[in-house]
Amino acid sequence: MQLGSGSLADLARLRDFRRRRLSSWDRGGGNADYLTLAPGESALLGEPRGAGCVKHLWVTLMTLPPDPHELCAAVLRCFWDGEASPSVEVPVGDFFGMGFGLRRNFVSLPLQMSPEDGKGMNCWFPMPFADGARLEVENQGESTLIFFYYVDYEEYDSLDADLARFHAAWHRTPVSAGVAREKGWTRADYRLDESRPAGAGRGFGPPWQEPNLDGARNYVILDVEGRGQYVGCVLNVDVFERQPNDWYGEGDDMIFVDGEPWPPRLHGTGTEDYFNTAFCPTQEYSAPYHGLTLYGGSPEWPWGGKNSMYRFHVEDPIRFERSIRVTIETGHANALANDYSSTAYWYQAGRSEPLPPLAPLEARRPR
Repeated sequence: MQLGSGSLADLARLRDFRRRRLSSWDRGGGNADYLTLAPGESALLGEPRGAGCVKHLWVTLMTLPPDPHELCAAVLRCFWDGEASPSVEVPVGDFFGMGFGLRRNFVSLPLQMSPEDGKGMNCWFPMPFADGARLEVENQGESTLIFFYYVDYEEYDSLDADLARFHAAWHRTPVSAGVAREKGWTRADYRLDESRPAGAGRGFGPPWQEPNLDGARNYVILDVEGRGQYVGCVLNVDVFERQPNDWYGEGDDMIFVDGEPWPPRLHGTGTEDYFNTAFCPTQEYSAPYHGLTLYGGSPEWPWGGKNSMYRFHVEDPIRFERSIRVTIETGHANALANDYSSTAYWYQAGRSEPLPPLAPLEARRPR
């Protein structure tokens, strides 16, 4: 069964499928169209049978009493084809495109947060399955979770054998010292030497000349073995203290495919470049495949605070046959000591090993 391209041009094609929906509607006929989950409780959103494809997820939630970290504490899990370990295990807020347990109105092609103030969360990543699926949510917080949802899916007689399964995973790394501290660099070391001509390294001082010739200390967004394709990420950078140079965007993206050595075939030129912006952006912005949804800086402290951004490889997925390791420097040559977290999205066929377990709630709450 073909999934369809989803484009306007494809809407006239009469594909063979049956539209189905799972939702939190009140089975008693009233208006209590939500699930209520006590602290520590899980709930089944639904178990489609046979072959099909989830085409759209919508959720909104609240907690009683209000919990400022409710989007970190609610966890979405998806299982395909009777697998024992989930292919998706991500805090709800992070899954739908924003870090730090925050909401923000933004528009991308696969993920959106909608008014009022980002409370309506949507996902259009297609999620195929050949032999059933299971979707669930868990309340890992200390308040009661009120959870509303739609799961819109297509039901097929059979699924094309070449379709891989959708995966998503969240990651956060402990803050390292950073090369700048190890080297003892100061703000003066980062200043440009205007006396040097533009053709001679633009006058960049020692920190900008520091080499990174292996990527070993880079922040890791995704590291998996198997066959599939990487389709994007949300990256969150918390610049929580002043440093000699606070601009995190000089950190290059380095994506290693099938165990290749450094330099990888996909070596970029900077964080803002990978996320398709330019020249140290200070404006929030969203587009179909890239955006800066949260800018935490101020005139007194540019690029400080919490920053969240996305890049989706919808037109340019990154194929791998044996493995993929998606990394990015924490500032040029990993000079900076910031708090990084991320959600990676990818498709994989025949995963045999469980994904790394999701970190406990205390390790997911923003500083």
